[in-house]
Amino acid sequence: MSLVHDLQYAVELARGAGKIVLEQWGKVERLTKTHIAASEEAVTEADRISQRHIVAGLRKRFPDDGLVGEESDTGESITFECPDVHGRVWVIDPIDGTNNFISGLGIFAVCIGLLERGRPILGVVYDVTRDQMYSAAKGHGAWRDTKEIRVLETPLGESSMIMMTSNLIDKQGRCPGWANRWIGQTVWKSRILGSAAMEAVQVAAGVAHGAVTVNGKLWDCVAPAAIVFEAGGRVVDLHGNDVFPFDLRNYQGARVPFASTAPGAHDELVRELRTYA
Repeated sequence: MSLVHDLQYAVELARGAGKIVLEQWGKVERLTKTHIAASEEAVTEADRISQRHIVAGLRKRFPDDGLVGEESDTGESITFECPDVHGRVWVIDPIDGTNNFISGLGIFAVCIGLLERGRPILGVVYDVTRDQMYSAAKGHGAWRDTKEIRVLETPLGESSMIMMTSNLIDKQGRCPGWANRWIGQTVWKSRILGSAAMEAVQVAAGVAHGAVTVNGKLWDCVAPAAIVFEAGGRVVDLHGNDVFPFDLRNYQGARVPFASTAPGAHDELVRELRTYA
């Protein structure tokens, strides 16, 4: 089956999920989940309804593919249904930016990505409140709605924009030195949107030179990574190593720190991440 047709179907699913969550935007109760590293994370019933919609659509169209999702109906685990971890596996974030969604801040996305042999080959990041669809399939370009997008080719310089997610505290419980450096200067323009996927696709769209996520999970990374790759960028961990291919065996929600970078900014950003860890 053509990846283009798969992508069109994923776009339709994301739009359908977007309609579901938009009806509940700013009106939901904040719940918590504690299944990942014994920490509390925000979740809402809208997250679970959105994931049910996406999962039902994927199971109907692709019954033999695997599924990884951030939520489960019980809230006690993630969804992990992967008969073949090396085959096609869909990775779902039903609402990326849940805290924004709960508070009524209109920066959140529905994310659907597809791995094959552990590599992102398709991704959809739907900016719900702006009704903008970022999408890509391997070999078919990266798009924002009907406009093809590309990463910046320029080097880092004055007024370069760098995205950082709101939770910058690393697993040692401290704020990394590079984050302090970037926030404490005025040459590079630091921005925090509160949605890892929305930040990463700004690199693909040529808005930002880089985007760094310290406490992301696999579902924050796969869909935007497919778009960044197809737009000409890179996705690495915070030491500069490739995140993909990703080993799905026994994945239960461990952190996947990642940086999305434009070519002209990659070396300098990785040097900063390594030097000022």
